[in-house]
Amino acid sequence: MSRAPFRVSPRAAKLRAAAPRAAVLAVLLLGVRALPAPAQAQAQGLADDGGASWRLEQPKPPPPPAGVQGSSTPIGLGSIGDIEFWAPNRGLLITAGNGGTIPAGLWAYDGVGWHELATVCGATDGRIAWAGPDEFWTISDGRPGQANEANGQTPPLEDNTLCHIAGGQVVTSYASPAFQASSYQPLHAAGCIGPSDCWFAGDPLPEPQVGAFQLHWNGGSLSAEPHPQGHAVEDMRLFGGRLYESVRLAREDTLTNPESPEHPPILHRINPAGVQPTFVSLSPGVPTYAPGELPEALDFLRLSADAQELWAAAGPAPFPPEGSAPGEVSVVRYAGGTWSQVIGPGEPSLANPLAGFVIEGIAAEPGGESAWVALDTPSDASHTSPTAPATVARVSADGAITDEQTLPSPEEAAAGIGPKGAARRIACPAPHECWMVTTQGWLFHLSTGGSLPADTDPALHGLITFRPPDEGLPQVAPDAPPPDDSGLSEARPEPIAPAQEETTTVKAKVIAPLLSRVHTRLVRRDTLELRFHLAVKARVRLLARRRRRIVASTPERTLAAGNRRLLLRLNPRRWPTKLDLQTHALAPLPTVSGGGSAGSGAGSSGPGPGPNAVATSMAFPNTLTDGPLTDGSLTDGSLTDDRSGLLQQLGQPR
Repeated sequence: MSRAPFRVSPRAAKLRAAAPRAAVLAVLLLGVRALPAPAQAQAQGLADDGGASWRLEQPKPPPPPAGVQGSSTPIGLGSIGDIEFWAPNRGLLITAGNGGTIPAGLWAYDGVGWHELATVCGATDGRIAWAGPDEFWTISDGRPGQANEANGQTPPLEDNTLCHIAGGQVVTSYASPAFQASSYQPLHAAGCIGPSDCWFAGDPLPEPQVGAFQLHWNGGSLSAEPHPQGHAVEDMRLFGGRLYESVRLAREDTLTNPESPEHPPILHRINPAGVQPTFVSLSPGVPTYAPGELPEALDFLRLSADAQELWAAAGPAPFPPEGSAPGEVSVVRYAGGTWSQVIGPGEPSLANPLAGFVIEGIAAEPGGESAWVALDTPSDASHTSPTAPATVARVSADGAITDEQTLPSPEEAAAGIGPKGAARRIACPAPHECWMVTTQGWLFHLSTGGSLPADTDPALHGLITFRPPDEGLPQVAPDAPPPDDSGLSEARPEPIAPAQEETTTVKAKVIAPLLSRVHTRLVRRDTLELRFHLAVKARVRLLARRRRRIVASTPERTLAAGNRRLLLRLNPRRWPTKLDLQTHALAPLPTVSGGGSAGSGAGSSGPGPGPNAVATSMAFPNTLTDGPLTDGSLTDGSLTDDRSGLLQQLGQPR
């Protein structure tokens, strides 16, 4: 298949003569589809790339089980569904695993290298959504155990559950019973506007329902909030305080509202909680379509964003509709309030520089006006080969290809490093700092060779091996009683004997406390688990202080009434001397029968607790501290109820 030459920037054109021919010949000898010489020139560091270069950077396999001989030889991590970064030295990837050596789960990057983070919550084609520096969600595979359908069909498991991970623990797992109208559909996209505003989306709803399956986390509960248009949602990205989601168009999609057949919206916007309408279908005028190309002939847009730009790229759909010309590779960009077509159908004299490729991923490069795209061939995209090379290209805002790499590089090939599969996902957390993963689970790193500060947060360095039972699924009662997990539960105050002068037994109605049944324990020696009961829906936050400094905290969460828990990861080097449990009721507190006598005159001298803020302090009398400690107490003077039962005796970590 003939390829049109790349459009290159003027600077790249000047570098054409300086391109070492040996590099081009090496690529040809490897059987790789060579791209134009200007890109090869910039591969030698001649472009404005800060001297960055791509290289294979594969982590070692995790330690083997006890008694099993391990290997230090890197292997593929399996199919990697997503790779996302909170910071250049804080990243995550989710994998389906590779045989018995690499279990399905999560890996984390700390600026020094990648290490295994979780042996649970892996996925066939999972996704990751950061909600905070120590909090994120994953789209994960379900777990076997549900009964088959009446006709023998097994319950689907791929990418239809969620894991909520915070403080180095799987806080909650969500799933739904199979073969029901409310069953979770396969999920393909995830994103968070904030810790209490996350969205997850995927396939169209099964008939006769209309719309696309979407779940919304509001900080306290997870609920289904379908998009009215029945297009499958395939990607999601946060930009400008809003989520943008892209959809895959299909002629058989069932719609609530009619759309233009010539230019249907392929992007939706999700507004923050409280902003109406929640969903907005966008018709920005891009991408444009070639003559005879139907919108369904273009695959969904892969999305990426930095602080200033939102990029989107799509290749031809695997199965274009009948009567349509093939889809043409398109790259679009949103910046300064304007959409522009960077690559795609345009003037006949300008050939498409990415023609013949399939778009697998895109990553905006922060601090500039460029983005990297992960490319594959149509044949390999349909039948992936472990011996396919990986191709990445850098696209500038004017549509020029300013850099292109075929990986492994010629230098790595000369050193005996063979192909590791085609490029699949790509992410750029900083200028000249990118990661690309291949279809075979290998990682390539673009960097200048400098070192990053090591991220030593304990939340991303423990091994997560426990996933709690799925909320939303009926649980089977265990055959044996559960183990005693009371831990270091607080000492309860002795009951006070009734006054001698009390003569009546009529119980007065009092306002119930917002918090009750509070228990704490240390898990894994450095994580505090706080269990409690909320009388009504409330905002809750747990702070750990060392003297006047906050050394750890949970995000503020909105929790529904009922039994709840918080997990707080503590740093042994900054062990707290006090805990502050902050709550704010979001509904009137109920009244219950009180213990006082109606005729005793023992009522509270002030107003009872209402839906106002409460800050409860808990002391650490046996912890790493430099001075004496005092018992904590309520800091809100308007409340008179005694919360001394919240005082904890947490021992010094060993």
